[in-house]
Amino acid sequence: MKYKLFDDYITLQALLKEVGIIQSGGAIKSFLQENQVYFNGELETRRGKKIRIGDTITLPNQKLEILLTAPNEEERGEHEKELLEKRRVATLVKEMNKNIKKSKSTTSLRTNKSDKKTPIRFPGI
Repeated sequence: MKYKLFDDYITLQALLKEVGIIQSGGAIKSFLQENQVYFNGELETRRGKKIRIGDTITLPNQKLEILLTAPNEEERGEHEKELLEKRRVATLVKEMNKNIKKSKSTTSLRTNKSDKKTPIRFPGI
């Protein structure tokens, strides 16, 4: 299996999570205790091991070998577009949440004043 690496490095924990071998970052400790993981042919037990382009991760129990490769220019451009879109959406969501928070605080001030109504009085009571 080939994995395109867009950054300088990726940690072993992040790589195994990214390719779907483990479900969460917390599962890496037990995974490394129960399974053998080889980094360029040597047994690796550190979850934070930095893996770079050209390195190979081998999991003999699962008959899987992961080779980290560099992306081409087209893939790099697509990746940059995806990152820009994620940042744009995150900024929009942040702004929307800020506006919702503002509107809730102003409406709650208005409702508190209206909650202090006097009870209805009926004639003769």
